[in-house]
Amino acid sequence: MQVSSGAAHLEQTIQSAISFSGVGLHSGAMVSMRLVPAPAGSGIVFRRTDLDNFEIPANGRNVAKVSYATSLMRQSVLIQTTEHLLSALIGCGVDNVIVEVDNLEVPILDGSALPYVEAFQQAGLKQQRRKREYLKVLKDVEVRDGAKFIGVYPCHADEPAGYYIDYMIDFPTPIGQETYRGDLATGDYMAQIAPARTFGYKEDEPMLRNMGLIRGASDACAIILTRQGVLNGPLRFSDEFVRHKVLDLIGDLALAGRRIQGRVVAERAGHAMHTALVQRLLRDRSAWELAFGYDEVEEKLPARVLELTPAHA
Repeated sequence: MQVSSGAAHLEQTIQSAISFSGVGLHSGAMVSMRLVPAPAGSGIVFRRTDLDNFEIPANGRNVAKVSYATSLMRQSVLIQTTEHLLSALIGCGVDNVIVEVDNLEVPILDGSALPYVEAFQQAGLKQQRRKREYLKVLKDVEVRDGAKFIGVYPCHADEPAGYYIDYMIDFPTPIGQETYRGDLATGDYMAQIAPARTFGYKEDEPMLRNMGLIRGASDACAIILTRQGVLNGPLRFSDEFVRHKVLDLIGDLALAGRRIQGRVVAERAGHAMHTALVQRLLRDRSAWELAFGYDEVEEKLPARVLELTPAHA
């Protein structure tokens, strides 16, 4: 592991195609998905192979109505639950990829980003002949909704440029309040964030299913909670819940089109507020500029990403 000297980083894609299959968390539909290397400057583009290869770029212009997952839509064509894959791509430094899917939702896999990270490790990444651009935050941008809050700010003058995240959640028992602080530029995503799984309360299941949601949910792809505790432990981290919200945040902010250079603070936020921040930030052209690189840790994907150590709630 080496730290760069501030030189611009190059864009990356995957070395070879990667295939996944599984069920969609909300649709319950079986889906096959293939990630294909893409040329420099392409960005992340979803391609519906069941709809004549219709393409939906992963950017803030294509955000659909967001509630329990982040979905993209272009010309009435939908792709649902994109956040875990987008998070893994940003967290592992994959800039350009075509995501081929044969249904309307990305498969949930184990409910985390770990399967993607392990697949990237196996396939390998390839540097491309184009400098990676970062979205450098120049001024404060905030979104508030009652007790919910999210904001993005320039890096402090006395700290290295990075992608700092400070996230607080506040859920009913047994979660309560949890806080996570970290810097994505330090290369800790793969071990510290990617393995954190999505979660839900058993008592909310009938309501959500009546809304047409979580039709593909099971204890194989989510942490299931009651007011008494975790039904399908052990946890991968003692604070796995807030780490998963950070995972979601990174995926949602990927819709800015570039990795953030700045500081993100969130309290009791979620997908809707994450994506609202992206749209507000992009609309204010005085709030950001494009920059080449910062002192980001270059971390090779390890032969084994993680030894999961059980952490009891």
